[in-house]
Amino acid sequence: MVPLKLHALFCLLCCLPSVHPFHWQDASSFDFRPSVMFHKLQSVMSAAGSGHSKIPKGNGSYPVGCTDLMFGYGNESVFVRLYYPAQHQGRLDTVWIPNKEYFWGLSIFLGTPSIVGNILHLLYGSLTTPASWNSPLRTGEKYPLIVFSHGLGAFRTIYSAIGNSLASNGFIVATVEHRDRSASATYYFEDQAAAKVENRSWLYLRKLKQEESESVRKEQVQQRARECSRALSAILDIEHGNPKENVLGSAFDVKQLKDAIDETKIALIGHSFGGATVLQALSEDQRFRCGVALDPWMYPVSEELHRRIPQPLFFINSAKFQTPKDIAKMKDFYQPGKERKMITIKGSVHQNFDDFTFITGKIIGNKLTLKGEIDSRVAIDLTNKASMAFLQKHLGLHKGFDQWDSLVEGDDENLIPGSPFDAVTQAPALQHSPGPQTQS
Repeated sequence: MVPLKLHALFCLLCCLPSVHPFHWQDASSFDFRPSVMFHKLQSVMSAAGSGHSKIPKGNGSYPVGCTDLMFGYGNESVFVRLYYPAQHQGRLDTVWIPNKEYFWGLSIFLGTPSIVGNILHLLYGSLTTPASWNSPLRTGEKYPLIVFSHGLGAFRTIYSAIGNSLASNGFIVATVEHRDRSASATYYFEDQAAAKVENRSWLYLRKLKQEESESVRKEQVQQRARECSRALSAILDIEHGNPKENVLGSAFDVKQLKDAIDETKIALIGHSFGGATVLQALSEDQRFRCGVALDPWMYPVSEELHRRIPQPLFFINSAKFQTPKDIAKMKDFYQPGKERKMITIKGSVHQNFDDFTFITGKIIGNKLTLKGEIDSRVAIDLTNKASMAFLQKHLGLHKGFDQWDSLVEGDDENLIPGSPFDAVTQAPALQHSPGPQTQS
């Protein structure tokens, strides 16, 4: 059953929730002979090593640094991957997925043999993302802060195309790794002694029965919102001169963050389950001045939540993930006197918001719905530029991101103002991949 499970792994990996069923071919149509399995794995390996598999660099003027931070012990500790403007551009040597247990978590998630996780680790364990590991922070400037929430089955490292882009344009981005067991895998240290010898305690994704799904998902989204707020508090404590110990013991000096955060310019972004987390956290924590929900999974969102969010809110959707019911639930947030925007990226799929859309070649990526009809680099470029234009307006930035205000209104040949159901479906006009400084 490995070929079918590999298909499912790549399709589900990037946060597609279980309540949206896939239209897989019947298992009887698959050929499970070892020679065929080897050929398929060889195709994936070839795609992984091709020139089309690179995660894009940020196109802003700042060099990008990256580090991991963990504050405290036990499963309530704060764990984030931090992208930030760096003092100098060092080697782009940040390991994309740094522990084999994350690959094991993905195989456990789908109920596949552990060998699938080992194969994925072999294929992608040494892949890097274009940021300099533990590079010194560029000091002398206060930066807006973005807290980012990952999707179901994901974890803190696989949104580096977004993190790198925002950091290269002068943001600090803290991508939270959630401990609600919605991540495929995460870890913590029980105490100082465990951290000293790197004795990690691993948590893997919790698979739910249908009858418990609704109640558990609502509990998880509430925990996720609290984790975003705790991450924000931990970073602001450092900004205020109360340094915390990074129990990971990395070379990055957290004291660099003192006086580096503009606490009047804080926003929240999230994808899929992370998009639902954005909505929940905005309703609970007014320190987040605005939010961007990327193709949010609306299933865990409480019906009354739309009444409790005064902050500006921006929905950026893919073309095929949302249902009319989901869109109607989003439009409940359009309350009088509240700033709300929505756009849809033509020809895009749910996975266009994370890194997996970049690591496979075109044929494999399209077959496994990691890529849409639109070029993946164009889709992420539109996402990042529209997000920055929205953030500039509602965080009071002076960065020139207003040059992309038209994207927030859906004014682009690759965008639909509103939802996919707000326009007659037409063949999208798709662009080629932009260069580092090309505007969409």
